[in-house]
Amino acid sequence: MQDRITVPPTWRESQAKKGREHMKKRASSRAPSRSQDLWRQSATTLAALIRSGEVSSREVVDAHLARIEAVNPTLNAVTVMLRTSAREAADAADAHRKKTGKRDLPPLHGVPITVKENIDCVGTPTTFGLAANANALPEQDAPVVERMRAAGAIPIGRTNMPEMGLRVSTSNPYRGLTRNPWNAQLTAGGSSGGEGSAVASGMSPLGIGNDIGGSLRNPAFCCGVAALKPTQGRVPFGSSGDGYLSAQVMLTDGPIARSVDDLRLVLEQVNGQHVRDPRSVTVALEGPPVARRVAMVTSLPGSVVDPAIVASVRAAGDALAAAGYQVEEAIPPEIELINHLWTQFQMSDLSVTAESMRPMLSAEAAMLMDALITKIDPTVTHALLHQERSRLGRAWSAFFAHYPIVLGPVWPSAPFAHDADVATPVGGDLMLSMQWFVTPGNLLGIPAAVVPTQPINNAPMTVQLYADRFRDDLVLEAAETIEAAFGPCTPVDPFVV
Repeated sequence: MQDRITVPPTWRESQAKKGREHMKKRASSRAPSRSQDLWRQSATTLAALIRSGEVSSREVVDAHLARIEAVNPTLNAVTVMLRTSAREAADAADAHRKKTGKRDLPPLHGVPITVKENIDCVGTPTTFGLAANANALPEQDAPVVERMRAAGAIPIGRTNMPEMGLRVSTSNPYRGLTRNPWNAQLTAGGSSGGEGSAVASGMSPLGIGNDIGGSLRNPAFCCGVAALKPTQGRVPFGSSGDGYLSAQVMLTDGPIARSVDDLRLVLEQVNGQHVRDPRSVTVALEGPPVARRVAMVTSLPGSVVDPAIVASVRAAGDALAAAGYQVEEAIPPEIELINHLWTQFQMSDLSVTAESMRPMLSAEAAMLMDALITKIDPTVTHALLHQERSRLGRAWSAFFAHYPIVLGPVWPSAPFAHDADVATPVGGDLMLSMQWFVTPGNLLGIPAAVVPTQPINNAPMTVQLYADRFRDDLVLEAAETIEAAFGPCTPVDPFVV
């Protein structure tokens, strides 16, 4: 299998150099001994080990392929293993290092990654979780995959997702059910649930997914890992067509990983304008200093937040306060309206594609689709939707001017049992209720990071951080502070309970 690599624009060379400098600094103090399990290490650490020559890329790739073979039969997170192409790429990476030395290697040289099945990755089908797309082979990589390869990363597998990304749980008749490595009975989240399960269990050090309604953040919450939904337009999008307006406005690719360092490292590689995405822009990765003031959200209008999740948010708030942040309880503007408008935007476009999609969907997915379409409010026209979206964006920007960081939950309650979201025609209500504090990130196009806190009762806990547009650096900085207080809670061996 031949993997296509396209060199990104020349402006990215300075970004790559900066990424290498950051990576060296971050990894130098905590590189493990060669004897430690390679599949337990972060992508940043693995890159440093490969660069130094302490381990080879082939050793790292083989360690992760072996880990997939060991635990994937239980979890079903990885749908396709790219053994041949990954080993060939690893051998080429090792030969290149031997020939040129460790200088000028790309930041992720020889590091394995996994890629969600709705992101174009040459040599493998972009299935969207559908058997009908089993032979849908892309002609070129999506921009995010193109840039990850150029940064030295090696795709070793594709990961599972629900049919057409319709659900916040990961299962489909073609690939089957993906399980949560913490609890076999509970959802791994969705729609990037395969990535969440794979990263949490050590099958991959980091994965590439996407997010239009929490599809990166939902699995991170369920599986106890870190995720970044970048600012809309910062990461170019270009898999299998342009999609409808809601996707063009709200969908973005992004990383899932076990450390905030890795999220930052990936963003450094994939950030910036790309010729195949006219909506993409090049914006500096860091902005001017702001007040270290945090709005901590422990209650949500129109929703009930579980006490354990409130406790997790408060613990994260304490960690930020201990690091010098000023933390105050406050609620951003009009969360209920944001949820309503996100639903109208998403479901109106879904209604346009429903009949063409129906023949490809399972009965359960079709039932959920129909249930979601009934949520359409005919009084919300597209003109009104975009007018209100703009007004809400201004209102949240004004809120961010006072509180540059917003800290709160991902879901208001614990992960649900498998298939609860399609068990009855009201499954759509469960899905929408779980996304109550997720939708602002998509409707408003703002950055969001998810980071674990302390597990409670053998279940992972995470919190979510928001900042204003193009202040991804602020959510990553706050996430690093929280991570330093609690540490990562993965990888885990399935199942703890």
